[in-house]
Amino acid sequence: MAFKDTMEVRSQFFTYGEGSESRLVLHDGRDFGPVTLAYETYGTLNEAKDNAILIFHALSGSQHIMGFNPEVPDTGERWNSECQTGWWDNFVGPGKTIDTDRFFIVCANYLGGCYGSTGPSSINPETGKEYGGDFPQISFGDIVDSQLPLFDELGINLFHAAIGSSLGGMLVLNFSARYPERVKRVIPMACGLESTTLTRVHNLEQILAIENDPNYCNGHYYDGPAPLRGLALARMISHKTFVSLHAMEARMTNKCEQEHDEFSWYKIKTPLESYILHQGRKFLRRFDANTYLYLIAGWTHFNLARDLGTTDYNEVFKRCVHQDYLVFSIDSDCCFYPDEQEHLHQKLVKAGINVEYISVSSDKGHDSFLLEPELYSEAINRMLEK
Repeated sequence: MAFKDTMEVRSQFFTYGEGSESRLVLHDGRDFGPVTLAYETYGTLNEAKDNAILIFHALSGSQHIMGFNPEVPDTGERWNSECQTGWWDNFVGPGKTIDTDRFFIVCANYLGGCYGSTGPSSINPETGKEYGGDFPQISFGDIVDSQLPLFDELGINLFHAAIGSSLGGMLVLNFSARYPERVKRVIPMACGLESTTLTRVHNLEQILAIENDPNYCNGHYYDGPAPLRGLALARMISHKTFVSLHAMEARMTNKCEQEHDEFSWYKIKTPLESYILHQGRKFLRRFDANTYLYLIAGWTHFNLARDLGTTDYNEVFKRCVHQDYLVFSIDSDCCFYPDEQEHLHQKLVKAGINVEYISVSSDKGHDSFLLEPELYSEAINRMLEK
């Protein structure tokens, strides 16, 4: 198999907030803990500790960026073949766009996640059962704040760069604006400053799909049937924004099939219908419905200015004048439309921030940032060399 020629890596785990240790203070003021973060690092942190790059993953991504990771403890069947190869393996590695021979890469699975970090599927030490719906509602600021103790544990005070795509791009903006003293170069890809009206509508549809599944049980479904139909429908709603219609057509097969319990009256008749159903089904094997719900809700309420207690983006970026930004847009993206990145670019320019704006021409839609390193490499390398 191909992975035999690929570097094998393992996730690491960092736990804080146990006993009398400081716990995580959430956006609503309450303390939460203990917190465990599953994370991976690649390359070597130099003696000056100034060659670290922080990467935030996308909605359904994980801490596993590159190489082959055969298993992550306590993830059950979710850690399957789709997860075992790093999601950015084409971008990150020795001699690649983000060169692990030169840089020390850090990526953590998010608070609320389902790939080893503390989330709804984790055991609540107070009850001995999964948190389920009792897990606190989290903001993107909470996710960022949850990682700060990890950075301190690794001895990284200042990142050479922070990079994030899609949902991860919003997190990189939150981190870089709220903790500007901890990063020099900021690379948000295919994201925006706040959730748009269309995003909030799409997200509400997905939230409702999961909540209305009779197996959801207010998030307490781990000892019974999972809300698979709701999660599949949520993924189908979102998937159509991740790929362009051209890419969708290219990925279709001639199969027209459906599970016996998906429909009673309607019958699947086209490869398109079969394709989108397949995308919903296969997602069920690797993700948790609660994690999906919590991250989608955090995305719905994301607003960078509000996260910093203002409505003025000049105020947001006034402490970021020492940073360099590289903003990527994808011309065929219908998840984060290009005008969202143009809006970000304009706000940075108005605030006096040094920023380069690049519109990538691709027929692959939002997923281009995962699939086409050749369209991004030159600009990223130029930024990292600044």
